[in-house]
Amino acid sequence: MQSLPEASLDTPFKTAALTVCALCAYAADKQIGTEMLNWLRGPRPLSGQDISFLNDRFRGDRTYIPFSYFAGATPDNNYTPTQPFTITIESNHVSQAEQGYMKLFIPCGGADSPRPIKLRMKGDGRWFLWEQYLLTDIRQPKAADPWA
Repeated sequence: MQSLPEASLDTPFKTAALTVCALCAYAADKQIGTEMLNWLRGPRPLSGQDISFLNDRFRGDRTYIPFSYFAGATPDNNYTPTQPFTITIESNHVSQAEQGYMKLFIPCGGADSPRPIKLRMKGDGRWFLWEQYLLTDIRQPKAADPWA
């Protein structure tokens, strides 16, 4: 991840996009995902409570949740993104309400409204993950929905 051009973390949008990727990695391998998230969090690594929260969110077969933020991923196609992989990140009138922080919103194929993510700027101008609300429940993929 650190070799990607977005790894400069010079905009909150880059950090937000990499956070979605790190959450996808966490769904596949908790250790690698933890390392990625810790890097994105800068001087504030994941706490035991953060890790417990992540493990709870991914319990069972819910590893599809972070993939729902990629373009084309919907319940009908079991959250399979279209290629090339694309993430839309939006800002609005509340995005810069707090000095040194940026609240952005990422549309989700399994929810009716975009989900927020909050980034914090370090003194060197890099943006780091502060809070994310990307792992809330979404509609089940068609393959897991007994009523589909």
